[in-house]
Amino acid sequence: MPGTNLTQAEAIARSSLLQVESYDIDLDLTRDEATFATSSRIRFKAAEAADTFVDFVGDSVEEIVLNGESLDPATHFSDSRVSLPGLAQGANEVLIRATGRYTNSGEGLHRFVDPADNEVYLYSQFEVPDSRRMFPVFEQPDLKATFRFRVTAPAHWQVVSVQPTPEPVAAQGVWRSPGGDELPTATWSFEATPRLSSYITALVAGPYAVVRDSVTSGAGEVPLAIYCRKSLREYLDADNIFDCTKRGFAFFEQMFGTPYPFAKYDQLFTPEYNMGAMENAGCVTFNEIYIFRAAVSEVLVERRALTILHELAHMWFGDLVTMKWWDDLWLNESFAEWASTAAQAEATEWTEAWTTFTAIEKNGAYVADQLSSTHPIVADIPHLEAVESNFDGITYAKGASVLKQLVAYVGREPFVAGLRSYFAKHAWGNTTLADLLIELEATSGRDLQSWSTKWLQTAQVNTLRVELETDDEGVITAARLVQTAPEDYPTLRPHRLVIGFYEPRAAQWVRTERVEVDVDGAVTSLPGLVGLRRTPLVLVNDEDLTFAKVRLDEQSLAAVREHPHGLPSLPRALVLGALWDMTRDGELAASDYLTAALGLLRDERDPALLKILLLSVHTTSRRYVRPDRRDAAIAQVTATLREVALQAEAGSDTQLQVVQAFAGAAQEPDDVALIQGWLDGSQSLPGLDIDTEMRWTLLTSLVAAGVAGEPEITAELGRDATATGQERAARARAAIPTPEAKASAWQRLVHDTGVPNETINAIGQGFNRVHDRTLLEPYVAAYHAMLRSMWQARSFHIGESIAQLAYPAALADQSLLDATQGWLDANTDAPDGLRRIVAEHRDQLTRALRAQERDAGA
Repeated sequence: MPGTNLTQAEAIARSSLLQVESYDIDLDLTRDEATFATSSRIRFKAAEAADTFVDFVGDSVEEIVLNGESLDPATHFSDSRVSLPGLAQGANEVLIRATGRYTNSGEGLHRFVDPADNEVYLYSQFEVPDSRRMFPVFEQPDLKATFRFRVTAPAHWQVVSVQPTPEPVAAQGVWRSPGGDELPTATWSFEATPRLSSYITALVAGPYAVVRDSVTSGAGEVPLAIYCRKSLREYLDADNIFDCTKRGFAFFEQMFGTPYPFAKYDQLFTPEYNMGAMENAGCVTFNEIYIFRAAVSEVLVERRALTILHELAHMWFGDLVTMKWWDDLWLNESFAEWASTAAQAEATEWTEAWTTFTAIEKNGAYVADQLSSTHPIVADIPHLEAVESNFDGITYAKGASVLKQLVAYVGREPFVAGLRSYFAKHAWGNTTLADLLIELEATSGRDLQSWSTKWLQTAQVNTLRVELETDDEGVITAARLVQTAPEDYPTLRPHRLVIGFYEPRAAQWVRTERVEVDVDGAVTSLPGLVGLRRTPLVLVNDEDLTFAKVRLDEQSLAAVREHPHGLPSLPRALVLGALWDMTRDGELAASDYLTAALGLLRDERDPALLKILLLSVHTTSRRYVRPDRRDAAIAQVTATLREVALQAEAGSDTQLQVVQAFAGAAQEPDDVALIQGWLDGSQSLPGLDIDTEMRWTLLTSLVAAGVAGEPEITAELGRDATATGQERAARARAAIPTPEAKASAWQRLVHDTGVPNETINAIGQGFNRVHDRTLLEPYVAAYHAMLRSMWQARSFHIGESIAQLAYPAALADQSLLDATQGWLDANTDAPDGLRRIVAEHRDQLTRALRAQERDAGA
C-alpha cells in the first residue's frame, strides 16, 4: 500500500522541501486499555509553497490545524498519512490531534499487564518506521528536530524518556487499573531533546523498579539508572550492569574522542521485547531475557555485556551522528557490533570476545550471505518495507566483520583517528557512508573507493585455500593463496589476513609462525612462506581478520582430526567453522562431521564454541544425515549428550548447556526416566540446580516424549504464575505429541490475532518440537495455504515470526521442498518480505537435501 510504505524518493523530496524545527507532543495514557490520546504540534520551514504529508498509524485523527486553518480529517487522513496542502514558504505550524492504539506486537507503544501483580507496563519501540504509531511525525531519519514530550499517566508510575524525568504535577481525572481501582493521575512535562531522528526518541512508563548510580565522563557526572518490572527486581544484578556500562563509557569516550552526548543514561528491561535492545537516546530498552531469574549459560551472560556495550556505542554512532536514509542502517549496526566486541575484548572480563563473535555472529552471517536473499552490505532500500526485510545477519555481523577487515586494512590508529574526525565534523547531523570514508582516507592514506565497491556493494562470500609445495625435508618451496567466488557472485576481494603455522606439542597446539599478507585476485603468490618448514596445520585467516570461508588442505584436515584438542580458542573456532562449512557445502559427509563434532564436544569448555557444537550436531543429525541413518544419528547424539552431562564438572556451564541439549533430544525410555528423576527429585545430578527454568526444560522434554501432558503443565504453571511461566506453558502445550495438540497450537500460532509476540515465539518453538515427524505432515499444505492471508492481516514483525516458526522444517524431505518451490512459483506477486522468508526456507532445505545426498554417498 503506497500510503503506508514511504519510499526513498518520497523521503528525498520531503527532505529537500522541509526543515523541521520542533515537536511538542502530548500523550494521555489514562483513557482505556486499548487506546491513548496523542497530539503533535510541529514547527517547520518549507523551501517553497508546496504540499506534503505527516506520518501517523492509529485509530483516528480528530483534528488538523495547519497555519491556523482547520482541515477535515476525513479527507486529509488516509492509510498512514495526514496530507498538508498549501504550505507557506518559510515558517509553518501544524497541530494534529489523534487516537493511537497500544500494540502487543513489540511495535510502536507496547502494552503489557504483569500477571504477577496486575500492573501495567508500557514501552516504545520505533525502529524502523514506528514512531508514527505513537505520535504524528515526519518519519524519516534525516528530518531531525527537537522533541518535547508532555505525558499524562497514573501518578504512581515511572515515566522515562530521552531527557531527565521531571517532577510530575497532579492532573485532573482518574485512571482505572486492570483490577478496577480508580487511581490519581499526573502529568510529566519533559524538557526539549537535542536534535534527534524520531526513531530514537522513546517513552517507557509503568510502576518500574529503579536502581540509580552515576558515572564521571568527559561531559561531567552523568546520571545512570536501571529499570525493570517490580516482580523481577529480586533478580536484577544491577552492580554487574553498572560496572559494564562504566567500562563502556571510559572505552568509547577515549576511542571516539567525544564526550557522551546526552543528559543521562537509563537502561530499561522491558517485557515481550522483539529484539535484544534498542538505542533510544539516553533511554535504552532491553529484552527481559537479560534479567536472569534462574541459572543461564555463560553465553547469555556474555551476550548481555555485548548488548550493553553495543547500545552504548550507538549513542555516538547512530544517535549523535545518524544516517540520512535506511540504506546506511548497516553502518549503524555494523559499527556498534564491531565497537562493542572490541570494548568487550579490551575493557571487560570477556577477553575472548572475538572468539564468540567468530563462532556465533559470523557463523550466522555466513549462512545469511549464502541464501538466495543475500544482498550487499550497502543494500538498496527503495522503501520502508525493504528496510525491515534486509535487517538481518548481513546488516549486523557481516558488516562488523568487514569493518574488522577495514581496521586491518587501514590500521587501528588511522581508523580511530578517522572516527574522531567524523564525530567532530558531523555531530547532531546526518551522514552517508561516503562521509566516513573521506575521514578514513585522510587519516590512513588508503584509497577506499575500490575497496568499498568490492566489499560493501557486492554480495556473497569468497572461499580461501592455501596451496603449498615442499621438498623432501618439508620446507616450503612454493606457496599461493587461491580465492574463489560463486558463479552468480564472481567478485574477488582484497584481503589482509594472517596465515598461522601450528604444530602439536604434548596436549597443545602451538603456533610456530605468523605471516601477515595482502591477497587479491584468483591466485596470490606468497613468497613470505617460502623457506618456512611446513607444519601439520596451516591455518588461513588466523586471527579472523577477514570475512571468507576457509578450506583446510588435506594435510591440515588430517592433522586436526588426529589431534582434535588443544588449539587456542580463536583458531579452534576457525577450524570448527571450516569443518562446518565443508559439511554444509556437501564436501564433508554429515556422518563424518557428526563423529568429529561429538568427539570435540566431549572436551569443549568454551561456552560459545560448545553452543555452536550443540547446535551443529542437532542440525546434522536431524537434517543433514541421510534419512535411513537419521534415527541412528539422533540416538548417537543423545547418548553422547547423556554421557557428557553425567560426567561434566558439577555446576559448570558445560553441565548446564549439555543437560539442556540432552533434555531436548531425550526420547528413549531410559533417557526419559532420567529426565523424570531429575524433575521429581528421585535422582540427582550434583551441581545441577533444578530451578524454575530447568523445571520447564525438563517438563517440556517429558511432554515432547509423551509421558507428561496438560495436568503436569497446569501444575507447573501454578508454581510459576508469571509472564515467563505462561510463555513456557504455551511452549510445552504446543510440544504435546498428538494431532489434537498440534492443531490447537497451529490455531493459536497462525489464526489467533490476540496472542502477544513472545507467546507466538513460544508456541512456534513447541510446535516444531517433535520426535515423530509425521505429526507435521498435515502442515505442509496448511502452511503454504495460510501465508498470504496471514501476512495481509498481521504487522510485519508478527507476520515474519509466524512465517518463520510455522514452517514444518523438521520434515526435511523432498515433498516439503516441492511444496515450497511450488508456492514460490505460484506466488510471484506476493509481498517481497514474505517471498524472502519462504525462499530462505527453500534454500535451507535444498542445502539439507544436498548434504543428505552427500552423506548417502559416503
